[in-house]
Amino acid sequence: MAKRHWGEALLCAGLLIALPGAVLAQTAPAASHGHSEAVFVAQIILLLLCGRLLGEGMQRIGQPAIMGQLLAGVVLGPSVLGVLWPAAERTLFPAIPEQKAMIDAVSQLGILMLLLLTGMETDLALVRRTGKAALSVSLAGIAVPFLCGIALGEALPDSMLPHPDQRLVTTLFIGTALAIASVKIVALTIRELDFLRRTIGQLIVTAAIVDDTIGWILLSIILGLAGHGTIDLASIGQSVLGTLLFLAVSFTIGRRVVALLIRWANDNLVSDLPVITTILIVMGVMALITNAIGVHTVLGAFVAGILVGQSPILTRHIDEQLRGLIVGLFMPVFFGMAGLQANLAVLGDPMIFGMSVLLILIASLGKFSGAFLGGTIGGLNWRECLALGWGMNARGSTEVVVATIGLSMGALSQTLFTMILVMAVVTTMAMPPMLRWSLARVPLREDEEVRLKREAFEAEGFVPNIERLLVMVDDSPSGHFASRLAGLLAGSRRIPTTILEAAPRTRQRRNAEAVAKATASTAAPDTAEADAPAGPVDITTRPQSDVVEEAVAREARKGYDLLFIGVEPAAQEDAFDDKVARIAGEFKGAFAIAAARGSHRRPGIGRALEILVPVTGNLYSRRGAEVALALARADHGSVTALYVAQQRRSWHRRVPTPWTIGADEEAILREIVELGDRSGVPVRTAVRRAIAPEEAILRRLHNGSYNLLVMGVSPRPGEGLSFGHAAAAVLERSERSLLFVSS
Repeated sequence: MAKRHWGEALLCAGLLIALPGAVLAQTAPAASHGHSEAVFVAQIILLLLCGRLLGEGMQRIGQPAIMGQLLAGVVLGPSVLGVLWPAAERTLFPAIPEQKAMIDAVSQLGILMLLLLTGMETDLALVRRTGKAALSVSLAGIAVPFLCGIALGEALPDSMLPHPDQRLVTTLFIGTALAIASVKIVALTIRELDFLRRTIGQLIVTAAIVDDTIGWILLSIILGLAGHGTIDLASIGQSVLGTLLFLAVSFTIGRRVVALLIRWANDNLVSDLPVITTILIVMGVMALITNAIGVHTVLGAFVAGILVGQSPILTRHIDEQLRGLIVGLFMPVFFGMAGLQANLAVLGDPMIFGMSVLLILIASLGKFSGAFLGGTIGGLNWRECLALGWGMNARGSTEVVVATIGLSMGALSQTLFTMILVMAVVTTMAMPPMLRWSLARVPLREDEEVRLKREAFEAEGFVPNIERLLVMVDDSPSGHFASRLAGLLAGSRRIPTTILEAAPRTRQRRNAEAVAKATASTAAPDTAEADAPAGPVDITTRPQSDVVEEAVAREARKGYDLLFIGVEPAAQEDAFDDKVARIAGEFKGAFAIAAARGSHRRPGIGRALEILVPVTGNLYSRRGAEVALALARADHGSVTALYVAQQRRSWHRRVPTPWTIGADEEAILREIVELGDRSGVPVRTAVRRAIAPEEAILRRLHNGSYNLLVMGVSPRPGEGLSFGHAAAAVLERSERSLLFVSS
């Protein structure tokens, strides 16, 4: 059955590929005298279709989809279609300057978009964590193959050079092509092998990131030299100083400017996809800046991607939308065009074929030995160095970009371009099986196993995945208390926070100051939160003069993960006030309702939080526990987990005592204790049986020294806002402050 479906799919694909050729045969006379939109559209369709089908096939055999997109261009170009059906190849891809300019424009934009995506995937936190070992691997992994490429370039005959009088530029291009690893191919392969969180996997990806960054800077300098036509100290100084100045400004002032632009577009523009437009404009402006200082636009696009990826409010859906545009359109067109420019017929010459094999050997041995040497210097064992050597040997997309730029600038001949393309394909396709073999032989260290368990535990968490926080408060004790709690949570992970204030203008600053004071008082991050961004929390205050629920609905469209509500009256007897219910109803996500009682109704922050959190083992109970632990850790407070079990008889028909604990209860409490251990907060536990949950909670609150109850709850269907009988009883009768965390 599967074979029949594949046969049908291939038949349909063949018809779709043949159809544009038949249609264009009618328009060929018109196209031969100028450009044709029909030809352009047909080229896009064929590159997308063939790239998708061959990319799918490559992924099914364990190879990157990019290789299929590259081979699609080879199949449609002079290497295959030009041999089997020359007329169709000339019709589909005519050698008319105006026609080529149309598809080349999309391809050149594809280079910038690809570099933007590569920069967005560059994890600087990963670079900081792996540190010296990754730097030594990258530097040695670049230096050895670069020098090998220089030696090969100097040994090439003049007949293979586009401009023999500018041999040094060609030589530098060859050295760069051999030196850079493709971070995208490396990261994809490591992810597919499920080694991305392993120490060796992170080290390989980090070395590739550093490798890529150094490579693009190096390439920009070389392009600056090539652009001047001659190589002298003045041109070298201009390229180097211009690049260093651009990087210094970008990673200081530019970082803040880009983050502010993205936030402003997200929060103030109401049209569709404003953030994506802003990102593309930032990419274009930075590409023009690098072009103006004498280096290539690729460096500007790459650095723009890094800055965009570090933006604190680049939400997941925005990232996915932009990635979909690049992966779905620009990447297949760019790599397909690169394949179209290759002519494998040149490999029929024995000398060219031998030089290509030599190029592949030099590239592979140079990169492998350089990475192995760097790993040895970094203190790794031989198994880890072996995995590093194979992992860094994938060229893929990076070499294709380098070769394409070199060909367009006249630094590479068509023959050298084809040789580099073949080298990129062979080294990339050889990398996954060799890396898979070597990684399987790297043992799991004890500290690494502990870290992996902690990260897997956190990956399922609620608090670590909060990217933006929205706070709706008024000038009341509950409003000030909610501001303090929101500030503690925001400060614990440096979460950007927006405050909506329904308060008189003379008192609007009080809640913002409460949030800022709470964020400043949070504890230093522990190992579980080492990835939290450094620096002050981004706090924005928006005074509201209109209906508060309308303000929440308008702001919520900008993308938030949690809403804090602190308004009064919070409740009417055992039910939430209608205003609170309307505010919560306008937010399509998790929300938390704070009610200040007891000491929290008096001015001043008071003593640290002593939190009681009921646990039941379900998802919303765990969310409440996570929030309680984050608050306690930020405020140097304490947490007690209370489990109220349903009354049931044991196997010998006796009812357990109120303080006994069974296997289920023990497992639930153990999970909360483990959460506390990973957060650095000791958790006390308590179990009650043979009593209604609300009575157990209220008695524990009354008899203990707690000043806050955090309950994970789930909204019940019906009119108004209800979390069930237990929550209603606690809301009505509790004398201590409350925080209901709803899923």
